[in-house]
Amino acid sequence: MQRLDDIIARSDTAAAWRERDLAVLWHPCTQMREHLDPAGTLPLLPVERGEGAWLVGRDGRRYLDAISSWWTNLFGHAEPRIAAAIARQATTLEHVILAGVSHAPAVELAETLLSIAPREAGREPLAKVFYADNGSAGVEVALKMAFHWFRNRGIEGRTKFIALDNGYHGETLGALAVGDIPLYRRVYAPLLAEALFAPSPDAYLCEDGESPAERAHRAADALAALLERHAGEVCALILEPRVQCAGGMRMHDPAYLKRARELCDAHGVFLVCDEIAVGFGRTGTLFASEQSGVQPDLLCLSKGLTGGALPLAAVLATQSIYEGFLDDSREKAFLHSHSYTGNPLACAAALASMAIFEQDDVVAHNRATSQRMAQFAMPFADRPHVADVRQAGMIVAFELTRGGDKRTPFNPSARIGLRAYREALRRGVLLRPLGDVLYWMPPYCIDEDALQLLADTTRAAIDHAIEEAACA
Repeated sequence: MQRLDDIIARSDTAAAWRERDLAVLWHPCTQMREHLDPAGTLPLLPVERGEGAWLVGRDGRRYLDAISSWWTNLFGHAEPRIAAAIARQATTLEHVILAGVSHAPAVELAETLLSIAPREAGREPLAKVFYADNGSAGVEVALKMAFHWFRNRGIEGRTKFIALDNGYHGETLGALAVGDIPLYRRVYAPLLAEALFAPSPDAYLCEDGESPAERAHRAADALAALLERHAGEVCALILEPRVQCAGGMRMHDPAYLKRARELCDAHGVFLVCDEIAVGFGRTGTLFASEQSGVQPDLLCLSKGLTGGALPLAAVLATQSIYEGFLDDSREKAFLHSHSYTGNPLACAAALASMAIFEQDDVVAHNRATSQRMAQFAMPFADRPHVADVRQAGMIVAFELTRGGDKRTPFNPSARIGLRAYREALRRGVLLRPLGDVLYWMPPYCIDEDALQLLADTTRAAIDHAIEEAACA
């Protein structure tokens, strides 16, 4: 134990903390060899605390959190209203089983979410909330509900799900089965249930002269053909409205979701909207599906639900789906459960987060901020290695290629994104690229000076990555 004691005694420095961390932790979504590399292939950032849009390292340096800590943080780190709500709740009830038990934060949050959920004229509204622990777990809930509802009605053939090419819905096996990013999916493919994949409406894939709306309708036509080929086999379509986030922040026209809703209705298929990353004001409206005038049958929420303070997910369902499980048979009940379902602390944080939207008129504020982000991003379109600059509200993405066009992607071995990440971190900005796509997805409290730093750093990081790769 002497070695560990020595490390702990010296852990006030960033280098010592790195040693202590790597002795015991296995980090997510990481090839740990890159952290262990003495040459520092992948830097490890020891964070001491958060302050608004900033992270403060153990070395005292400040880093702009340009990705909202995996897209979760809405209002800034250590937001006092959320912290106070958690503290108040911790003095009365920290946790209790939700099976057969009720508590105020869970009920009040469900009432709030249903009151602000997307609504579509003439459609049965979302009426019930089922809690889970995180986004992937929420997707599992929605998939199981959709399948089980048909089974409860004696319809055995509805066993397939349709998802979109390049989509992502989480890392648990059910969620992974409806994802289409090879890096995450390929290894586990033998374990996954079979899903059907429809072409993505991704506007980056537009053919010459084709508009994003035309691309969306062409993809919807392909979805229609897929539903026809598998008539009577599909229980649900799951998709990310407006932005395929983990798929490279690829964006599509709202016309696609409107068509998808119509096709689901025509084929008696449930529409599941995964708004885990794009919900709560990220794309310019409170929920991304509002831009299509569409209401899903099942709505998955997480990440920003608690303002990024605590893990929580919620699946909103219609009354008809809920009633499909009411029966004398327990086998027809929805028995899915998690130990921390409806955790009072997390629900209290979410209630405080929802209150901030109203108190601060967050969506209107975001629209103003997104206009400034667009102005900062506009000059990147003329840079030689930027093939695309795209934006949906508070999300801006830059697609990097060798020739600055869609036909000349970088060889993955060049590690352009990683090189840009390292340079941005050196300059005090936390960017975590998706391959060779750099993106901005900051907390909503980001100010003008921080936006200027973000733009300047992104520009320098791209230049450095290109030059470094050329010399490698």
